[in-house]
Amino acid sequence: MYIIVLAKNKHLKKTIHRIIFTTNGKYAYLFDVWLLIFILVSCLLVVLESVPNIKEQHGNTLYILEWFFTILFTIEYALRIYSSKKRWKYIFSSWGLIDLLAIIPTYISTVYPPIGVLLDIRILRLIRVFRVFKLKKYVTGGNIMMIALTKSRPKILTFVLFIILVAVVLGSLMYVIEGQTNGFDTLPDSIYWAIVTLTTVGYGDVTPVTIVGKIIATFIMILGYGIIAVPTGIVSAEIANEQSEKKK
Repeated sequence: MYIIVLAKNKHLKKTIHRIIFTTNGKYAYLFDVWLLIFILVSCLLVVLESVPNIKEQHGNTLYILEWFFTILFTIEYALRIYSSKKRWKYIFSSWGLIDLLAIIPTYISTVYPPIGVLLDIRILRLIRVFRVFKLKKYVTGGNIMMIALTKSRPKILTFVLFIILVAVVLGSLMYVIEGQTNGFDTLPDSIYWAIVTLTTVGYGDVTPVTIVGKIIATFIMILGYGIIAVPTGIVSAEIANEQSEKKK
C-alpha cells in the first residue's frame, strides 16, 4: 500500500514538474498563458491602487483581488518547491527569490501594517512583472539577448568611453565659450549639459547665448541622433549572429 501511494506521489510530482517547468504538452502551454495573464493583471492592480480616486472608490475590490492573486501565486510557489528536483537550489535561485518577493509584501503589509506605511513595501508587488521573463516561451529569446549583450560588451564599453570623452571635450568648450554669465557655472555643469544634449533629452534649464555656443549645441544635437543608433546596431548585429548560429 505504501509503495502504491509513493508511486502515485512520484507520478503526481513529475506531472506538476512537467507542467510548471517545461514546455511539453497542452497543459504546460495553458499554464504559461494563464500565469502571464495573472501576472499582468496583478501588476495592473498595484498601479491602479496607487491612484487615490480609484483606491477610494474601489479599495475593497482591489484588496480582495490582490489577496486572490497572492493566494494563487503562493500555491504556485509551493507547487514549484514541491515538484522541483533540487528544491533548495530553486528556493535560493534568482527566479525562486523573485517568486518569493512577488508574494511576501502582501503578507508583511497585512501582518504588520506600519511597515507598509513607512516603507510602502506593497509596491514591491510590482516585482511580479519580472516573472514574465521566466516563462518558457521567453527563455530562448532571453538567452539570445543575454548572449548578444555579453558579446557586445567590449564594443559598448568602448562606445561609452568615447561618449564620455566627447562630452568632456564639448562641455569644456561650452564652459570656455559661454562662461558663468550664461549659466555654465562650473565645468561639471557644462559636461552635464553636454551629456543631456547628446542624449537628446534637453531639459532646457541652460541654453547657449553666443553664436559659437549655438553652433556647437547644434552639432551636439545632430551628433546625438547618430549616437542613439550605434549601440542598437551593435546589439542587433550580435543578435542576428547568435540566431544564425542557433539555426546551424
